Amino acid sequence: VIYLFNINKMHKLKQVKEEEDAAQLKLGPDFQGKKATALSISEVSILMDHKQQQGHESEFPDVFNKTAEYAQRFSRFKDKATVQEVRSILARYNLESFETAALGNLCPETAEEAMFLIPSLSKKNIDLQTLLDDLAKYRKYP
Repeated sequence: VIYLFNINKMHKLKQVKEEEDAAQLKLGPDFQGKKATALSISEVSILMDHKQQQGHESEFPDVFNKTAEYAQRFSRFKDKATVQEVRSILARYNLESFETAALGNLCPETAEEAMFLIPSLSKKNIDLQTLLDDLAKYRKYP
């Protein structure tokens, strides 16, 4: 629970909540106009691993190392080739980057589960179960 005593700040907070809604793919200004792309945990893990290989371990702050450990642990797709293949499969379905990242992170097993977890998918005219079955071939659990 957030308690706000300044009425102006409370008004701004309400405004932000109304502007951003992942269920409706309203993700805020960074994701409008393709300025930013949502990444899956697997993609973050690959990028962080690459960065670590380029530098010395002492160069990275503790939070970087902890984030890299988290990403490695919860990554559903473990190697670079698999991550690229999964991204390629998802690209065929013309999904928004948030939907792509969410599917890669959550790995739902059924179309019904996917639409429950990612409501914007219910508006897509795609064979969602085929997509999920394709992704399941590459998935690895920690």
